[in-house]
Amino acid sequence: MEPRMMSVIVDGKRYRTEGADLLASDVCSDGTTTEQVGRNTFLLRTNKGNYFMQHQTTWAREQDCLTPLARDEAFRVFTELSTKMMDYEEAFPGAKIEDA
Repeated sequence: MEPRMMSVIVDGKRYRTEGADLLASDVCSDGTTTEQVGRNTFLLRTNKGNYFMQHQTTWAREQDCLTPLARDEAFRVFTELSTKMMDYEEAFPGAKIEDA
């Protein structure tokens, strides 16, 4: 399962799933979510390095939506999603990583 095609303008910036890098999701290899509740979450990054998430739903009374995220919030979402499409260093270029 892939993010659905969406384009939303928030605070003068256009966020599009088309052409954005997919960083992580909660979609399992069989196409279900880890919770299997008719919803999916995708974390994406625009070509300009802005992060956003897309929520998809199959529920009749809900709508798909895009939400812009600050880098710190995108990192939190990245760590919570079960399926990573790339590693941390690739998803967050230039991020400082320290040994624990």
